[in-house]
Amino acid sequence: MLLEGIETLITLSTAKTMSRTGSLLYISQSAVSKRITNLENKLGKKLVEPDGRHIKLTADALALIENIGPSFNELRGLMFDQQTLQDDSIIRIDCSETLVAGYLSEVMSHHFQMDPYITITTNHTPRIVEHVQSGKATIGFCAGHLPPHHGLHTVHLFDEPFFVISKTHLTSIPSHLITNDLNNPANTYQFAILEKLGIVPLMEMDSYVASAQLALAGVAPAIIPKSIVNTLNIDAQYCFEFVELQPLFRPIHLCTRANTSRNPRVKKLIAAIVDAAPKVISSPSTSTS
Repeated sequence: MLLEGIETLITLSTAKTMSRTGSLLYISQSAVSKRITNLENKLGKKLVEPDGRHIKLTADALALIENIGPSFNELRGLMFDQQTLQDDSIIRIDCSETLVAGYLSEVMSHHFQMDPYITITTNHTPRIVEHVQSGKATIGFCAGHLPPHHGLHTVHLFDEPFFVISKTHLTSIPSHLITNDLNNPANTYQFAILEKLGIVPLMEMDSYVASAQLALAGVAPAIIPKSIVNTLNIDAQYCFEFVELQPLFRPIHLCTRANTSRNPRVKKLIAAIVDAAPKVISSPSTSTS
């Protein structure tokens, strides 16, 4: 009962509503409310309070999640390690959206024919790592820097370069650029590089596709990874490469729990992704400036 309550509270912290939490946990809204109430009674603390149409966590609830959340995820991961991955068990790949669009879709079009029991979800890298740690995801396919002390088995595939996309011709790096969300821990390293070059983030988008579309519309130049350049078939005349921006690459990793990485189906899937990885690097490059 206590573990159910903690799991529900952690899910509620991101879902924000009882109904959404219930959907994610496959239980009713009333069951969510009952679990939270039971946890409050057990701890003797108020954990949630109404906040308009959403639910707001109290300071006690936030402190509980901060203290127990990592250990709880690891406990779930250890329980996941005890499960046997059968031939028809679902393998979940939690993946950066840009990597699905620009890379994973081609690999999976062939692999699904051999193993149809695979599903793909998209998330940001910090959440992907959490899902793999807890066993919610079998494999993580991450773009950007991984959080420290993640405790997972990782495979570094390649370092993905960035291009500056601009509707007008560029002869030097613009002083203002549209970037991705630099508050995302996987992307925070980019801020120091841009600051050193004297570049100011004009807008911080949650989607590289949105950034690219704004750049192509002439709003402002944007920093876009190669996978998105290829996916959107952005013409070479709009793509600019600068030596100064070479440190601004994105490390691309696969990650799994150590025990999971030894499963034959998982090993075969990882091998298929790894074998295809060089194609991203060796694919025809856009013109440079």
